[in-house]
Amino acid sequence: MQINVPSDEAPAAGTASAAERTVERSLARQRATYADEIERLVTATFELIRTRGELEPRVSEIVAAAGLSNQAFYKHFRSKHELLVAVLDTGVQQLAGYLEHQMAKAGDPVAAVRAWIQGMLQQALDAEAATATRPFVLARGRLADAFPDEVTQSERRLTEPLQAAIAAAREAGALPAADPERDAEALYHLAMGWMQSRLLERREASAAGAARLQAFALAGLGASDPEGVERGT
Repeated sequence: MQINVPSDEAPAAGTASAAERTVERSLARQRATYADEIERLVTATFELIRTRGELEPRVSEIVAAAGLSNQAFYKHFRSKHELLVAVLDTGVQQLAGYLEHQMAKAGDPVAAVRAWIQGMLQQALDAEAATATRPFVLARGRLADAFPDEVTQSERRLTEPLQAAIAAAREAGALPAADPERDAEALYHLAMGWMQSRLLERREASAAGAARLQAFALAGLGASDPEGVERGT
């Protein structure tokens, strides 16, 4: 059957047909279902790692905690390591949010840089934070070889606010010799190296040692030793 529609009553170009709208609704529901399943898998894995201190829970444990099936797991992730990259990114996003919150309370750009360093080192200083952070510090090293681009992107999420604070301090004349991009990367590796030695090698994380590292880092940027920072060991 053919329906002749007068030219002045024809649907406007680009207007979706009823069938096309049905397809879009179906796809939207499917996307929402997939997004929910992925979020549940990532959240379940994150909590298993955080509470147990183990890097790689079994897939059976993950799907049980998420209330899903093995089929749902492998529908979204080709391997457990691929899921762990998403979990690592979730941890990084949470840490980045914490750092940005601490930096927002600072009174000036140099204080914001100081707050970033303090926030990073606090992950090893605080006992509860150290327990939760240790598996993710370990995961970074294991996953970097297989997923270098994803791990690099996660690291960039942490250094971007630091880079912005260093740039603002240079613009204000407080750190005139600073190189925001290179210095942010150097500070990241300095802080991460200190955290790794404490969290993975079980070396003592002392407030005095963290304060000395902070003073060293700020001096390297050209800032004066902040008031109240002890030069401990």
